[in-house]
Amino acid sequence: MERLRKIIPGVIDSTLNSYTQVFFSNNRVFAVILLAVSFLDFYAGLGGLLAILVSNTTSYLIGFNRHNIRMGYYGFNSLLVGLGLGIYYAPGAEFFLILLFTSVFTLFVTIMFEGIIGKYGLPYLSLSFLIGIWVVTLASREFSALSISERGLFVPNELYGFGGPMVISIYNWFNSLPWYESVLIYFRSLGAILFQYNLFAGILIAIGILIYSRISFLLSLIGFFFAYLFYQYVGGNIYELSYSYIGFNFILTSIAIGGFYNIPSKYSFLWVILITPLISITITSTMAVLALFQLSIFSLPFNIIVLLFMYILKFRERNYRNPEIVIHQQFSPEKNLYSHINNLERYADLKYIPVSLPFWGEWTVTQAHNGEFTHKEGWAHAWDFEIKDDNLQTFKNNGNLVEDYYCFNKPIIAPADGIIREIIDWVDDNEIGDMNLEQNWGNTIIVKHDEKLYSKLSHLKKNSAKVKIGEHVKKGDILGYVGNSGRSPEPHLHFQMQETPFIGSKTLDYPIGHYMLKGENKFDLKFYQKPLKGDLVSNIEKDLNLSKAFHFVPGQTLKFSVLQGNDTERKTVLWEVQSDMYNNTWIYCKDSRSKAWFKNDGNLHYFTHFEGNQKSLLFYFYLGAYKVTGGFYKNLVINDKLPVHVLNKRGLIFLQDFIAPFYIFINNHFRLEFLKRKSSITDSSISFASSVAVKNGNNLNRQLNFEFEIESKHIKRFTVIDGNRKINATEESTI
Repeated sequence: MERLRKIIPGVIDSTLNSYTQVFFSNNRVFAVILLAVSFLDFYAGLGGLLAILVSNTTSYLIGFNRHNIRMGYYGFNSLLVGLGLGIYYAPGAEFFLILLFTSVFTLFVTIMFEGIIGKYGLPYLSLSFLIGIWVVTLASREFSALSISERGLFVPNELYGFGGPMVISIYNWFNSLPWYESVLIYFRSLGAILFQYNLFAGILIAIGILIYSRISFLLSLIGFFFAYLFYQYVGGNIYELSYSYIGFNFILTSIAIGGFYNIPSKYSFLWVILITPLISITITSTMAVLALFQLSIFSLPFNIIVLLFMYILKFRERNYRNPEIVIHQQFSPEKNLYSHINNLERYADLKYIPVSLPFWGEWTVTQAHNGEFTHKEGWAHAWDFEIKDDNLQTFKNNGNLVEDYYCFNKPIIAPADGIIREIIDWVDDNEIGDMNLEQNWGNTIIVKHDEKLYSKLSHLKKNSAKVKIGEHVKKGDILGYVGNSGRSPEPHLHFQMQETPFIGSKTLDYPIGHYMLKGENKFDLKFYQKPLKGDLVSNIEKDLNLSKAFHFVPGQTLKFSVLQGNDTERKTVLWEVQSDMYNNTWIYCKDSRSKAWFKNDGNLHYFTHFEGNQKSLLFYFYLGAYKVTGGFYKNLVINDKLPVHVLNKRGLIFLQDFIAPFYIFINNHFRLEFLKRKSSITDSSISFASSVAVKNGNNLNRQLNFEFEIESKHIKRFTVIDGNRKINATEESTI
C-alpha cells in the first residue's frame, strides 16, 4: 500500500506532463484540457493515453532517469504517435499490438536523440514522433490486418449516434457562426496538434494556452497570423495552411523561439516574425519531398527551424541578449522573463569576484579613481586609504613621525582568496614629507585571485610581509602592515586591481563587492560599487548572533511553533536545509512541498528563488528575510526587488503578462531596517523589521510587514502581518 502511494502520484504526474510537454508546459489545468481534447475522438485519445503509459512504464523498468519520466520528457512523443495512429486506423487487437511496439520504438528513438542532440545543449523536440509515425505508416502498408479508420468522414451521422438531434443542432449552430477564414484555420491548426481536426478542439486548446501563458498565447497569434499575411502578400498557397492544418508549425515555432527557449523580449518577438518566411519555405519544400513517399510533414518544419535557430545562437560572439537563451527553465515564459529581469537587477554584478576592503575597521578614502595627485591615465582606477580621527586628522601629536599616523603599522588583509604572486619587502620607510621615486610603489604584495585578476597593495612597512610567494591565502588573512615606503609622503595604503601580476601594471576598473559607507548617524550598505573620495568605509562587521542565525547548513532542521490569527491551537512546522551536487542550497518544507533557495557568502544571506505554496510559512519567511546582512548596524536600511509575479493580484498580473516583453509596470520592493540590539554578559538579542510592497507605478496595491527577533544565534521568533492576518512563529529547536 505504501509503495502504491509513492507510485501513483508519479504515474499521474508523468501522464499529465506528457500532454503539456507538447506545448512546453507543466500546467495541471492545461494538461486536463489537453487530455479532454484528445478524447474528442475516443480511440485517438485512448491510443494517446496507452502510448504514454507504455512509454513511461518501459522507461521506469529499464531504469531511465525518474525526473525525466515524471516531467513527461519520455512520454509526449509517444503520445503524439498514439494520437496519430488512433485517428488513422480502426481499433482492434492488431491496432493495439502495433501501438504497443510503436510506443516502445518511439521511446528508444527519443533516448537516442536525447543523447545525440542533447550533448549540444539542444532539445530533441518531436523528432522521435516523426520517426515513429513515418516508420509505422510505411510499414502498415504491408499489414493487411490493419484497416483505415472511417471516423470523421460522416461527422453528422457520428454525432447523431452519440447525442441525437440536439447534438446535431448545436454542431450546425456552432459551424454557422460567422468565422473569418484565418480564425477558422488558426483554431483548427491548434486542434491538429493533437490530431483533432475540428473547431471546438482548437478553441479549447487556445483557452488552455491562455490559462497557461499569456505570452505563449500572444506568440501563437503573432506567429500564425503573420504567416497568414505573408502567404497573402507573396501569393503563396493558403492551401498549405489548411492542408491537415499544418499551420500549427508556425504556432509551435513562435512559442518555442519567442517565449520558451529564449527570454521573451522585443528581440525574440522580432525573430518570430523574421523566421516565419523560413518556416513557409521549409513547409513547401518538405511537402514536395515527402509527397514522393505519401507521407505528411507533420511537425518537421517546426523541428528544423527551432533546432537550426537555437544551434546558430550558440555561435554568437556578441549581442547575447538579442535574444537571450533561457538558462534555468521554469516552464513558463512569464516566470522565465520575470526571474530574468529580477536576476539582472540583483545579480548583474555577480560576474565579479566579491573583493573586500583590505583592512579592518573604518578607513577614509583620501584619493579615489582619477585622483588629484596620482591615479592618472592607465593607473587611474585605484584608491588610497587612511585612518582619520573625529577631527578628520590622519595623525596625532604634530604628525612629524610615521608613528604619529593612525594607519601606520596597521594590518592589511587579503581582499579575497588567492595566491601570492609578488612581494617587495626591503624598501625603507620614508620620513614624513619625503618620497622615494626610484622605488615608486615601495613595499608591495600582489595576490592572484583569478585569471587576469590580481590585487596590489603598496607603500607597506619594511620587512612587514607575513606571507611568501606561492602561498595560498584566504580572504581576511593578514598579509603585512601599512608603512610609508615608495612615493608616499605620509603613511597610507594604496590598493588597486589589475589584470597582470607585475608591479607597475595598469589598473583595472573593478568594484568592491560589498562594504559599509558611514554617513551622519547612519550606515549604507553598498554592493559592487567604487568608494569615492572622502567616503568613510569598512567591511561588514559580523555580529556572531546574527550571522549564525542565518547560517543555514545542509542537514540542519528548523522547527517552529506557529499561531495564526484567532487560532487557539499552535501547529508545528518543520523545515530542512538541503543541497545538491552543485552546492545549490535551499530550505525545504515537506508539509507544503515548498522550497526557498538561498545564498550566503559569510557577510550576506539572501534568497534567490521560491517554489511552492505561497500561503506557507516558508514563503513568508522567504519574503521577510529576503536579504539580511551578517552584521548589525542600527537604522541600517537594506532595499531590494522581488520578481514581478510574486504576490500580485491575478487580474493585474494577467494584464502585465501580455505586455511584459515590452514594458513592466509592476514592481515588488523589499525593505529591511535594523532596530535594536541588546547585549548582556550571558546573551544578546537583535530585532529588525522588513516589508514587501507591491506597486503599480506609484500606487501601493499590497504590503506585508515582518518582525524578527534573533537570540542565542537563532531566529527566536518572527511575525507576519498581512492585512488583517497575523502569524506568529516561534522557533522550538534547530538541529
